[in-house]
Amino acid sequence: MSDDRRMVSDGDVYASEDEGRVYRASSYVPTAYDNLDVAPETEAYPDRGRDEGGYRVLDLPRVPKLSHVLGPSAIMLGASLGSGETLFWPVLIAQHGWVLYWAFFIGVLTQFFVNTEIQRWTLATSESIFRGFERLHRLWPLSFLVLGFISLGWPGWAASAANIGAIGLGIESLVLDLGAVQLDAWRLLGIVLMVLIWLTYQLTPLMYNVVERLQIVLVSLSVVFAIVLFVALGSVNELAKVPGGVASVGAIPPGSDIAVFLGGLAYAGAGGYLNLSQSLWVREKGYGMSRYQGRIKNPIVGDDPEPVQRDGFTFPPTVTNLRRWRGWWRLAQLEHFLTFVVGLLVAATMLMATAAEYAQGTTDDGVAMWTEVVAPQVGAFGSALLFATLFLALLTTEYAIIESFVRNSADVIYELYGRGAGWSLPRIFWGLLTVFILWGIVILSLPIAIEQPFSLLVISAAMSGVMMWPYTVLLLVVNTRRLPEHTQPGWFRVVTQWWASGFFGYFSVLLIGNVFANTLGLAAFDTDPAVIGSGVGGYALFAAFVAVELAVIATSVRGKRTKRDTVDQADESAWYLP
Repeated sequence: MSDDRRMVSDGDVYASEDEGRVYRASSYVPTAYDNLDVAPETEAYPDRGRDEGGYRVLDLPRVPKLSHVLGPSAIMLGASLGSGETLFWPVLIAQHGWVLYWAFFIGVLTQFFVNTEIQRWTLATSESIFRGFERLHRLWPLSFLVLGFISLGWPGWAASAANIGAIGLGIESLVLDLGAVQLDAWRLLGIVLMVLIWLTYQLTPLMYNVVERLQIVLVSLSVVFAIVLFVALGSVNELAKVPGGVASVGAIPPGSDIAVFLGGLAYAGAGGYLNLSQSLWVREKGYGMSRYQGRIKNPIVGDDPEPVQRDGFTFPPTVTNLRRWRGWWRLAQLEHFLTFVVGLLVAATMLMATAAEYAQGTTDDGVAMWTEVVAPQVGAFGSALLFATLFLALLTTEYAIIESFVRNSADVIYELYGRGAGWSLPRIFWGLLTVFILWGIVILSLPIAIEQPFSLLVISAAMSGVMMWPYTVLLLVVNTRRLPEHTQPGWFRVVTQWWASGFFGYFSVLLIGNVFANTLGLAAFDTDPAVIGSGVGGYALFAAFVAVELAVIATSVRGKRTKRDTVDQADESAWYLP
């Protein structure tokens, strides 16, 4: 062991109890940014690409305990509970049995690796993943902003939560006469929920903190209610079928709706535009180099703003910093796995088991299955518990979706246009939040706008699944070509991203071909799950998919080889899942 390695103690790597507790309320350390050294353009530091912006050099902060940094993944879990885990997957399992459970299980694990790779860029550079994509080309973050609005801009989750709440309260058929306007009670409830969400952001200067704390409460209640519902309705025997479902890898029952299936894959977790928020949530919390970036404060009730620098921070590859990186990377993965993966597998499996027992073979959508098929079978107490569970899950998701869309979009707009125009990031955030809430209220107020909320959610989910293909590809390019050896993904991680891009790419091709053939009447683009038997256009789509995947594999391999053995003692940064 070298002298440098012997001289580094645990106290140099890990934060004290007092220092670590600061992270519970998120942490920010101001810097004299303009006086800091700019990272040299060598292999030991992130590659800025064609962008003129250079990274500033500081030591990586010491590593706190897991209990000090819980939060970002709880918001992500909240974004997941009311989507695939409440409406999509229980319906799929009820319709086709546990033979499809493999796709949920693999989808959750795949999103674990995708989400932590999204975090990687921010941990290492303090920049959002959108800024990382912008360093490749400015059209990428703009494209995801547009796709994000298409997939999340319709308040389907608020509509579904309000619909469930109204049915549970027995007021679903009530119409309120508001003078010139007559409004269904469930629509008014949805509007009230949107307003309440907006009001919570006005409670504290640090808007992230109130979102995190409320989401932790809502998520905890949702998971507990799902478990209690599962036990109370006696669906334990269904769990014996879960191992068989996990082992049925690749099985897709004939007649499966590919849009619903792709939506389920995307929402085996948060999905789509929502996943990219993981970067911004860990930045707000202060993970890794993000501790030097400012947090977004409420411009109405907040105090002095904290700057978010366009060009982030990086650390010199000393032994101390390399060991700190290993600690931060281990911490980020544990926080995401124990909160997001375990929470999803527990809560969603409980709900799937209940749906499989009480709604086997249903042809209804998610909302109708629970309210019209399951609820009448489980008695007054079971029905009340069911409605409470569904309402909490859907409300939690709607809250997280608003937070995610606004935070992502504010970052994109600010970096592409606002910063150069002298706009304030907090004001962009607050303005987008207000406009997005008002947009949702307008949509909920139009009687003809939402008659079938679940069908809108299918479109939203399918679009989210398609969106995940390009950004898993870009993640791999950014993290293997732009990050130095000691913060790059290891080979195991690279393979997981090959898998993720192939996974979402394959099902995206199936959906695109399905839309061309069945919706647009272009039979030549029909795509068969076995590939063989597709139309001519379908073969072309699969050929394009294979070409993209081969290019991604070649690019990432080249990036790994180029950076190999360019940083002394880089092995000090490695963990089990580097």
